[in-house]
Amino acid sequence: MASSFVVPSLSRSSQTDEKAVVVQMDPVASRRRPSPAETNELLVVLGIPVYKLSPLGQFLTLCSGILSFYLLYGYVQEWIFRTEGLKPFGLYLTLVQFGFYTIFGSVEFRMREDATRRIPLRTYTLLAFLTVSTMGLSNASLGYLNYPTQVIFKCCKLIPVMIGGIFIQNKRYGMIDFSAVVCMSAGLVLFTLADSSVSPNFDKTGVVFISSALCADAIIGNVQEKTMKAYSASNTEVVLYSYGIGFIYLLFCLVLNGGLVDAFRAYAKNPLKTYGLAAVFSITGYLGILFVLALVRSFGALLAVTVTTFRKAISIILSFLFFTKPFTLQYIWSGLVILLGIALNVYSKNYAKINAFFSSKHRSASQSV
Repeated sequence: MASSFVVPSLSRSSQTDEKAVVVQMDPVASRRRPSPAETNELLVVLGIPVYKLSPLGQFLTLCSGILSFYLLYGYVQEWIFRTEGLKPFGLYLTLVQFGFYTIFGSVEFRMREDATRRIPLRTYTLLAFLTVSTMGLSNASLGYLNYPTQVIFKCCKLIPVMIGGIFIQNKRYGMIDFSAVVCMSAGLVLFTLADSSVSPNFDKTGVVFISSALCADAIIGNVQEKTMKAYSASNTEVVLYSYGIGFIYLLFCLVLNGGLVDAFRAYAKNPLKTYGLAAVFSITGYLGILFVLALVRSFGALLAVTVTTFRKAISIILSFLFFTKPFTLQYIWSGLVILLGIALNVYSKNYAKINAFFSSKHRSASQSV
């Protein structure tokens, strides 16, 4: 059976915004040791030969890329929705984002030695619809919610993912997983109540949008995992066809509801700024994915989850520092409850490695004594 790592991050997102990224490994290659050429190819990011660095150098380089690109991604995203006249046009921003991702995916896919589509187009029509739902609703939610509230909701993606895993893949979960869901749910309710009490911009519509986006993301994560295992397709192929077909969906939807013309006029008032921000938003999101994938390949999913979660925490702090908004201490302790849930989730997925690590440390300390 093919193996895969699931990494919470981008928005495909954003998922680049940290929607889940699935790294599919070839079923045959997973049974043998990769050649030096294969390993070196996996560890070259944006032309940087990461494989030539020491383990510490690799870790610092990849973490720097993740933090730099995704922090800028979050900052620009909030900047766009705080720009006068752009808040109602989250779907149009998603259309522009999908256009950029399609171009990037096409270039990357054509650079591969095996540029053959493996997954049927019928399956991609479903994946594209789910991708449009999760990213479109996620971007649109910022028209009704504070950026920190949206990020907090994204941190709790485990809840719908777990439900989707039970019904779609018949997965079973332990008590630690359910405890993590309880902590995340409680923290999410408390954070939302705090936001509704102090934020003049709070709107229940935003909660519906971001909750629906997470549900679509949960479905797409499970469907994508099953599909990539069945067809041994690459992540690049999935990105290209999901976003390419999704672009057509979005264009049709905006033309049908009449929103395309209004959005185009709003962005055309200051095209250098609006499209410039949209370009930076798309480029940083896509580049962030590359560094996340490289970190997974080099150090595993556990460390990648830790780094991306740390990034989200910094994004929330920077949001309060750079953009004026009301604040309450309830944000802090409700956020800590959610972090506890994330920690429990990470432990439940990697308890063997974590226990082995601390056991080795304990043995080393005992021997030194």
